[in-house]
Amino acid sequence: MTSRPNFLFLFPDQHRFDWLGPNPDLPLRTPNIDWLAERGTRFLNAYTPSPLCSPARACLATGRDYQHCGVRNNGQNTPLELPNYYRNLRNSGYEVSGVGKFDLHKPDLEWGIEGKNKLSEYGFSRGIDNEGKGDAIWSYLNSDHTPQGPYMQFLVENDLAETHVDMYRPHRDSQNALSFAAVTELPDHAYCDNWVAEKALSELRSFSSDRPWHLVVNFVGPHDPFDVTPSMRREWEGVDFPDAVDSDEGDPTDIRVKRQNYAAMIENIDSQIGRMINLVRERGELENTIIVYASDHGEMLGDHERWAKSVWYEASVHVPLIVSGPQIREGAASDALVSLHDLAATFLDYGQAEALPDSDARSLRSVLEGSAETHREHVVSGLNDWTMVFDGQHKLVLGSEPEPILYDLQADPNELENCASRHPEIVARLQSPL
Repeated sequence: MTSRPNFLFLFPDQHRFDWLGPNPDLPLRTPNIDWLAERGTRFLNAYTPSPLCSPARACLATGRDYQHCGVRNNGQNTPLELPNYYRNLRNSGYEVSGVGKFDLHKPDLEWGIEGKNKLSEYGFSRGIDNEGKGDAIWSYLNSDHTPQGPYMQFLVENDLAETHVDMYRPHRDSQNALSFAAVTELPDHAYCDNWVAEKALSELRSFSSDRPWHLVVNFVGPHDPFDVTPSMRREWEGVDFPDAVDSDEGDPTDIRVKRQNYAAMIENIDSQIGRMINLVRERGELENTIIVYASDHGEMLGDHERWAKSVWYEASVHVPLIVSGPQIREGAASDALVSLHDLAATFLDYGQAEALPDSDARSLRSVLEGSAETHREHVVSGLNDWTMVFDGQHKLVLGSEPEPILYDLQADPNELENCASRHPEIVARLQSPL
């Protein structure tokens, strides 16, 4: 066993903060994620630096906030010239691996059928970079049904590609092309998150025991579309969920089905996580492995008559974050304000690797080990023209509307009332750090 800890980073796509146990208002089933929280520290105020895939992941990789990560939207690659934590871990002696949807070079739509394109350049020793949900379909159809990544290549080799594409075709030209619910005809083993999990287990089995390792598992779910296998659907048929917040539009039955399928995707990811935890235990490495569960951003799920992300509402910018492992407080629920990209500094701190230059990420170690209760005075998130700053009670949004938007989340957790005109002093105070 190595003296430096291993890192198992479980990183689903679009998992909103409150769809996580324990939540008495939601009938979720996540025993393995719950076990991680019982064994570690759960952050109740974790926020993404940007609620969109590519910018969020660029911020995480580089340890920089949205304004300095080099990626404004999904149309830009994470700049290779910027230092990132994957390279620094690898340079310090870690075997750095990852599987799933990285989205570090999303606009290219070229992963290579083995999923190796640019992985080494970004700092990985090995791994498999595969297509996200929509990208798998669009790249396949736009290249005359030729796979551009490893997942579609797998489906082609197993005569399942057209089955997968057929599920998407009726929705391709709709306004919200991915915000639909469906039961896929793919068998369970070919469902993308299950395929990603098998690749992750293969990586875990192949790690040497005399060298520290880092594995990030980039699940494609619970990102929309809300597609599930028949076995996943059966487990959630008829289960009731709360209605969407601040929404008078849409079919309540359709919203309920999407929420059922979203819960099913989360439960399926949780099951795959259990397999990985068991394998780490079988390898005798559980006591020397830091396990992190987080997400790049949330999902609106019909709240405020919106789907997906890209906005400043809590369901979009507030993310789950659980860290467990050696020296980390067990069963703790921290109110500290933290940003997702703080994980970059945290991994490097625990891994005894060189810190990132020009980074504003801050290691979570003092909070994780109990020597501090606070971390940041405020967190900032942004996308395109808007910027949000949150101090633990008040959330200020600038640039989205001509006038500032201010919410008091203690009095108004559903973000229904803009109270900026009544509190100009709070608006001025929150503007000062921007």
